Amino acid sequence: MKIGFIGTGNMGTAIIKGYLSVHPDAEKNVLAFDKDPGKLKDLSNEFGIVVCSSMNQLMEQSNVIVLAVKPNIFDMVIPEIRDLYRTGQVLVSIAAGISMAYIEKLMEKDHVKLVRVMPNTPAMVNEGMSALCRNQFITDEEFEPVLELFRSIGRAEVIKEELIDTVIGVSGSSPAYTYMYIEALINAAVSGGMDKEQARIFAGQAVLGAAKMVLETGIDPITLRVNVCSPGGTTIEAVNALLNNGFQDNVTEAFHAAVNKSKVMTK
Repeated sequence: MKIGFIGTGNMGTAIIKGYLSVHPDAEKNVLAFDKDPGKLKDLSNEFGIVVCSSMNQLMEQSNVIVLAVKPNIFDMVIPEIRDLYRTGQVLVSIAAGISMAYIEKLMEKDHVKLVRVMPNTPAMVNEGMSALCRNQFITDEEFEPVLELFRSIGRAEVIKEELIDTVIGVSGSSPAYTYMYIEALINAAVSGGMDKEQARIFAGQAVLGAAKMVLETGIDPITLRVNVCSPGGTTIEAVNALLNNGFQDNVTEAFHAAVNKSKVMTK
């Protein structure tokens, strides 16, 4: 199977790197095309992937085509590949706000095989969370390699397309909220006399460890929180301060803001 990437920005590059970290001998099965030849040269030098000089070359040689382009240029890219698409090829879109129905309309072809993916930026360190949905024309056998591709950069779950907006709120955009939390912890630690770099390590590792507790113990977050909060201790004092200042309500509001924006953006 040959996987072609149209676009090698941050997310496209992250997926390529993640996939090759799991399949180090597959570099000749990974193709890429980008309007910026400098990006392609860097990827080729680092990983030995196949650099395509044109969209035509990539489409001609790929079984799976990952559309790793931003939503604002999606309408320009699809017409370029429409006439190059061959029956049986799988198109994978990671563009936010672009529905499968919209892609099918732009393609102007019957039985186009589509997968829509909502990844997130921690994919850059192989800790991404990706949601995948597919249209009715893709078989389980065709879908499995796409699922494997995104599992190589973290975790991946299959969902119904109507849940994509919810995914954006809970994992697509939420790294930004988490960075804000980490930033606040760093700044507070610095104000308490800690070196900023050391504060970054303490705060980052604490969040990483807490997340792993949620994922690996199977214990629900409420129980984990209660277990840490000794009566009359420091943690319960901090938790009460957060609750009194609407911490959870603020996070929920941020979630809904992202979801609602996604709904407005969706084509």
